[in-house]
Amino acid sequence: MAKMTVIPLSGHIGALVEDLSLSALSDSEFDAVKQAFLDHCVLVFPKQLLTIEEHLQFAARWGEFSTSPFVQYHPEHPAVLQLSNLGKANAVTENWHFDSSFLPAPPSLTILSARKIPVGGDTMWSNQYHAYDTLSEGMKALLDGVRGEFAGTRLAKRVGKDSDIPFSFHPIFRTHPDTGRKALFVGHPGDTLRCLEGMTQEESLPIIQYLYKHSTNPDRVYRHHWAEGDIVMWDNRCTMHYAVHDYGDQTRELHRVSICGDIPR
Repeated sequence: MAKMTVIPLSGHIGALVEDLSLSALSDSEFDAVKQAFLDHCVLVFPKQLLTIEEHLQFAARWGEFSTSPFVQYHPEHPAVLQLSNLGKANAVTENWHFDSSFLPAPPSLTILSARKIPVGGDTMWSNQYHAYDTLSEGMKALLDGVRGEFAGTRLAKRVGKDSDIPFSFHPIFRTHPDTGRKALFVGHPGDTLRCLEGMTQEESLPIIQYLYKHSTNPDRVYRHHWAEGDIVMWDNRCTMHYAVHDYGDQTRELHRVSICGDIPR
C-alpha cells in the first residue's frame, strides 16, 4: 500500500491511481482505494488488463451485482454488460445521465473495463456535489424535499417498448449514504426526468432544464481518453456521465459491472 499513488485529474472530480494491481489487492489497499473513491468520485486505474474473472472479483468487494432491464448481459457472466458499437443512431448514452435512475434503487457505482478502444470514444463525468454546492440558497430552499419522476424511456424505446415504461420518484437533492454530502440528482429533461412531483410538466420543465444545464458546467467535468486495459469506476450517487460517440464504425468494447445501491434519500 505504501507505493500506491493518487493523482487528481481535474479541479473537482477524478483521480488517477497508480502503482497498484487490482488483481492482487490486499485489504489495506482496498481500504485506501475506497477512501480515494469517496474523495474523488471517479477513479482511473491504467494498464490493469484484467480478465473478466478478475474484473468481477474486484467488483464483488464493493457489494452485490446490479443489473438493469432492456439490456442483454454476457451469456456466461450475467453481471457483465458488454458495451459495443451499436452505431451513433442507437447510442442511448450520448446525454448526461445517472445509470438506471428510473429504478427504485439505482446502482451505487459502476466499474468499466476497457477491452478494445477506437480513436475517440471518450467518456465524461460531472461532479454533482459541486453542482449542488454552487446552486443559490434560494434554489436550494425551493427544491428542498422535492422529488422528480425518473423514467426509463430511452432504454425502453431502444427495444421497441413505448408503454408501461418503468419509473421511480427520487429526491432532486440526494444525500450520499457514506459521505453525508448532498448531490444534485437530475436527468435529461422530458424523457429521463419527466416532471417534478406536485407540478405539471409545463411548470417543471424550465426548472429541470436549468438544473440539467447547471449540472454539467465545464468546471466540474473530467473527460477520459480510454486506453486498452483501463479500469474506471465512478460513484453513481454523485456523478453524471456522458459517453461520446465520435468513432464511426470502429470497434469499441468495454465491460461494465454495476453494484447495487440504496433508495435515494
